[in-house]
Amino acid sequence: MGCTILFAEDEAVLGKLVSEALAREPGFTVHWARNGREALQYLDIKVPDICIFDVMMPGMDGFTLTKQLREKHPDIPVLFLTARSETADVVKGFTVGGNDYLKKPFSLEELDVRIRELLRRSAKLQEKPSDTFSFGIFRFSAATQTLQCPEATYQLSGKESDLLRQLLLRKNDLLERKQALMLIWGDDNFFNARNMDVYIARLRKFLIHDSTVSIINIRGYGYKLVVNTVNG
Repeated sequence: MGCTILFAEDEAVLGKLVSEALAREPGFTVHWARNGREALQYLDIKVPDICIFDVMMPGMDGFTLTKQLREKHPDIPVLFLTARSETADVVKGFTVGGNDYLKKPFSLEELDVRIRELLRRSAKLQEKPSDTFSFGIFRFSAATQTLQCPEATYQLSGKESDLLRQLLLRKNDLLERKQALMLIWGDDNFFNARNMDVYIARLRKFLIHDSTVSIINIRGYGYKLVVNTVNG
């Protein structure tokens, strides 16, 4: 399935680098707007699947652009790029309708991960508004952060819930360690990595009620939530 990205960035070098890199990704089509007004003109012609807006642009900044976008398109994911990281700016970004915030300088790898996660969230909201998962004997609600089975109901912490959700979105497939850290913590430093190991251990304790469900460690790569089908 293809994905159309509207990318608004006034810095010529960065704009060219990022737009060309994203365009090389299979399934991605990128339109690079050199400023906010050009991005608005594009929105009158085509509705993208996701928007990436630089905050500081001359004429019309990313926040103002997003306000106008939201008047017609309330559900398109918006990722802000900015050199500023003051709390007030971050709060304002989410207040005007942003979905994620990436501070410059950033790696193309991290940008790609964040784009795919926003697209995944958007698709999941359309397919399953309640964001609930059934696996083995368990039922998990990301909205209420509860994990239920016949024997018990567990109230998960925010990070436990986020981590279990990411594992379930890739059930029986690899959740890469760096990807999980960037998506949930926003940083893959040693401290966050150790925290994630602790949360994985806690989740394993919750899952002991069903022997067909397990979280395995793929050493050097990440984790996989495995759900075995019982035959017979």
